[in-house]
Amino acid sequence: MSKTIIKIFPVSIILLMIMASCNRVNNQTMHTQGIFSGSADIGEVKHKGSVVYDSNTGQYIISGSGTNMWYGSDEFHLAWAKAKGDFVLYTSVEFVGDGIDPHRKAGLIIRKDLDPASAYVGAACHGDGLIALQYRPYAGFMTEEIRHGDTHSFTIQLERRADLVTMKAARLGEPLELTGEIEIDLGDDELFIGLFVCAHHADVVEQAVFSNTRLIIPAPDDLTPYRDFLGSRLEIMDVETGIRKIVYEAEGNLEAPNWSPDGQYLIVNSYGRLYRIEIATGIREEIYTGFATSLNNDHGISPDGKRLVISHHVDDLPSGQNSIIFTLPYEGGTPVRVTEKGPSYWHGWSPDGKYLIYTGNRNGQWDIYRIPAEGGEEVQMTNSPGLDDGSSYSSDGQQIWFNSNRTGAMEIWRMNADGSNPKQVTSDSYQNWFPHESPDGSKVIFLSYLPDVDPWDHPYYRHVMLRIMDTETLVPKVIAHLYGGQGTINVPSWSPDGKKVAFVSNTQK
Repeated sequence: MSKTIIKIFPVSIILLMIMASCNRVNNQTMHTQGIFSGSADIGEVKHKGSVVYDSNTGQYIISGSGTNMWYGSDEFHLAWAKAKGDFVLYTSVEFVGDGIDPHRKAGLIIRKDLDPASAYVGAACHGDGLIALQYRPYAGFMTEEIRHGDTHSFTIQLERRADLVTMKAARLGEPLELTGEIEIDLGDDELFIGLFVCAHHADVVEQAVFSNTRLIIPAPDDLTPYRDFLGSRLEIMDVETGIRKIVYEAEGNLEAPNWSPDGQYLIVNSYGRLYRIEIATGIREEIYTGFATSLNNDHGISPDGKRLVISHHVDDLPSGQNSIIFTLPYEGGTPVRVTEKGPSYWHGWSPDGKYLIYTGNRNGQWDIYRIPAEGGEEVQMTNSPGLDDGSSYSSDGQQIWFNSNRTGAMEIWRMNADGSNPKQVTSDSYQNWFPHESPDGSKVIFLSYLPDVDPWDHPYYRHVMLRIMDTETLVPKVIAHLYGGQGTINVPSWSPDGKKVAFVSNTQK
């Protein structure tokens, strides 16, 4: 789809003041509703709107009246927060009931202020399925729009970079597609951003449910990867419903959650150390790893739940610091070295507990290797001039999933447990990493970068997708849009019952 860019040019300040002279805001309420600071009826609505926040699901149920959001002023209900600079706002929207007017609308909005005639940019989902980027360039002006090429999309996203605002939308299970872009000067002060519902009928109150709403402050252009870090959100997603819940937030780096065998904890790495986070309380405690205090995000739990495996950078190799694999007791303890050669980055533990599989660089080539969990001789499993990485056993131990860029793009592959019969599974425009099969063997989840990412790289702080596919049909579908990448889902992170997945998303704090 070709993108549309519209530039907004200045007009008379006097005209703007006259056109905005009779604006007002009704029924404004200051409170904390999830990520929002307050809510308000904008304009002369006949019926008061409301916002209900469900802390268990993170969903917002918004009721709103109002005749329209189109001419020189608006009538609708808004849940708002304030933000300035660059940001990303996204959500998934569903109307409640059949509705009265096909032009009822709900979505995301960025407003200069709460005045009904305010300049704004919105991502609007209409009752008849129309999806559009709608905007008023200056206070009191007529609203204009750029229509999305598809209808009945479920997920919408607005991103502001300086004066450029971009909208994308996606049907359920599909990637986001560009709706359009506009250049609009909303100033350098804080803006009102949030969720809105407009009934498009003065005598009616409509309702919509907003799920997985996130406000992201993206990485600045001068961020240095692996030195500078954004804040982290540890999230859990119900795979069947797609509902996500943030269970822990940190101002700094968290990566690669593993789920404890009892389903009560998540194990993550942060700045070279390993931590256990209790899901119910958010209590965080460090796991003792002895001398190993330079861990990367390749760690996991043995099938019997008694041991941990880590990848720790050591300095005793001729080539300098390299990643080496160690094991230690699940409760913590002194690590025991497993691989002698490096670099070696762990990724999978065989279901019978006998073997570890990992990516190693030997003689300038990155391949997948296997070694007994107690140490011993390593066995080369792949032999490709590209990068083979992200290996993970199937639940029955008969196959190994991995990602490889041997054909040019990074794709998901599968081979027999002895390394024979490798077959490419995905073939699309995305860069696909880190496949993990569900405990019952029915599904595999993986991370997808957009096509502009180098197939040798899996960077931090990008727009990415979590995709899932049936292990028989092998047809991918999107189950989460997020801002993350490196550290999001590098290691196995299915819940023991196979109903949930844990991952990390990012934002400046």
